This record gives sequence, structure tokens and C-alpha cells, in this order.
Amino acid sequence: MAKAESVHTTKAPAPLPQFSQAVKYNGMVYCSGNIGLNPETNKMAEGTVKDRARQALKNISAVLEEAGSSLANVVKVNVFITTMDDFATMNEAYDEFFSQSPKPCRTCVAVKQLPFNTDVEIECTAYVG
Repeated sequence: MAKAESVHTTKAPAPLPQFSQAVKYNGMVYCSGNIGLNPETNKMAEGTVKDRARQALKNISAVLEEAGSSLANVVKVNVFITTMDDFATMNEAYDEFFSQSPKPCRTCVAVKQLPFNTDVEIECTAYVG
């Protein structure tokens, strides 16, 4: 039976003690939610939801690379935003990172509140290779 392996990189924000940045298992990488926190400054990306979505995706990319994967291998993405008014703006950042075909499956939902009062959080699942 395959063993689950925690993934950690300093190129993405450190996780809280309750979770891992990602878990690699049976050829797949399951990434925890990422917000627009810059790992170098430990501060939220300034600007709009687009800037924070862009930073969250950079963080995810770093975690995936540490796991031996990449954004090109993402099969499923979940996006959480605090208002659907930000849907189109968030998609502008998203499209910068996911241009391949087929595009990953995706869910985007509006939620009441996110950690550290941010307006976007993104998680994904990818395959290794």
C-alpha cells in the first residue's frame, strides 16, 4: 500500500500547524487552500482579488513543483471567493496560469469569510509526473 507523504517548501507560505501544504499519495498531489500571502514578506498581496489570486496560484505552483508536479498536471481546482462580484477579475488571474488543454475541472463558490480576511482561496489536485 502506498504511503502518504507531506510536502513542504519555503517558496510558499508555511502552513498552520493543523495541516500540510500538500499531501502526495498514490501518484497524486492534494494541495491545501492557498491565499494571496507572499512567502517572502509574510504579507497579503496588495491590490485587487486578481493580485491575491495570482499570488495564491504562484504559491500552489511552488508546492506542486516541490512535490514533483506542476500546474500543467492539475486536474481539479476549487476556488473560494467572498463575493461573486470578483468572479471575472479572479478569472483574469486564473487564465494566466491555466492555458493548457484540457483545462482542469473547477468549482468556484462564494463564501462568507476566508482566513485572514482575504477575498480568495484556491486549492487543487494534480498528478505527479
